[in-house]
Amino acid sequence: MNVRRLIPTAALSCAALLGLTALTACGSGSAAERKDGKLDVVASFYPLQFLTEQIGGDHVAVTGLTKPGVEPHDLEISARQTAKLNDADAVVYLKGLQPAVDAAVQQAEVRTKVDASTLTAMEKHGNEVGGHAAAHDDAADADGAAGPDDHADHGHSHSEGGDDPHIWLDPVKYAEVAKGVGAALAKADPAHAADYRKNTDALVGRLGGLDKEYAAALKNTRAKVFITTHAAFGYLAERYGLTEEAINGLDPDSEPSPARIKDLQKMAKADGVTTVFYETLVSDKTAKTLASDASLRTDVLDPLEGITDRSKGTDYFSVMRSNLTALTTALGTK
Repeated sequence: MNVRRLIPTAALSCAALLGLTALTACGSGSAAERKDGKLDVVASFYPLQFLTEQIGGDHVAVTGLTKPGVEPHDLEISARQTAKLNDADAVVYLKGLQPAVDAAVQQAEVRTKVDASTLTAMEKHGNEVGGHAAAHDDAADADGAAGPDDHADHGHSHSEGGDDPHIWLDPVKYAEVAKGVGAALAKADPAHAADYRKNTDALVGRLGGLDKEYAAALKNTRAKVFITTHAAFGYLAERYGLTEEAINGLDPDSEPSPARIKDLQKMAKADGVTTVFYETLVSDKTAKTLASDASLRTDVLDPLEGITDRSKGTDYFSVMRSNLTALTTALGTK
């Protein structure tokens, strides 16, 4: 990600004054002293909060660092949140998604640190080179322009460095993360290990069912290319044989070049794209302008970075099913 945030001075001052061995004194008391006896867990943003709550059940108290309606990439950590993090028994986060969280976790003396990016294979995604590019190259060759080796001129490149963090949008990868989080909770709280394993198995089973729904619904679509605001759906596209083309790339705050917009307009016509997808937590202006200029529809494809009253669902599963309906409607069936 290109977004860089710093921990507020107040939080750093607390650590500096008390020293690394006394970081918990910045908070309101040791998590081990919770009167309800629950494991105190901090989750960096919604998908990891939901997952931890599902696995932890009645044995955990989960606090989310990213409030509903806040774009996770833009999160800044407050002094109070830093103190809460230092007091926790465990933290579940995704390294590479939220720089401010990464920095805070690195400094915190939390007994159990669970980095979701280590629990499944991470890949590089961006503006993918798909099979549809050949049609554009043929047209370019006919005009005497560059051929297949010049995809970058049309925005088809992996120019953005780093791994794609959006693993939760692939139910299979999300299930792998669930298994890792379940094992970590069982190790941190062995007295309730059996319940954590049971809840993990139940969640993995539900995710397996969701995977089958997606596979069946997207197997025989008329089109395979879809356009989104930012490249959050690379894992999902790869899992189900689709091609994502993003307006803004991996960073939702980046601005597309005029050449990229022009390329997307050509691509939409060549590949039978009907819909430009936007999301609820970032501006929809560019998506709607592109759709208007290319005479396309718009719809929401939610990257599930947070649940708000604008979300088409109340939890991970209901929003993922709304996404599936949006995709099948846009891509059509043979």
